[in-house]
Amino acid sequence: MIGTKISDLTVDEFRSLVRETVRQTLAELLSDPDEGLVLQNGVESALKHSIKAVKEGAPTYDAEEAAKRLGLEW
Repeated sequence: MIGTKISDLTVDEFRSLVRETVRQTLAELLSDPDEGLVLQNGVESALKHSIKAVKEGAPTYDAEEAAKRLGLEW
């Protein structure tokens, strides 16, 4: 289909093109951009500590509050 105009496609070819485009777009949007990356030293243990603290009743903050506490504009 390289070099083919949309106006030259049959209805079935066009539908197939749209389906493939939607499939590719959804695969890109739903994929994990961090897949295969390795955590920096200490990050895994920090995450485990944070999860444990929350399970034990430590306070949590929404993203807006966290940004405010860090002096970031949200």
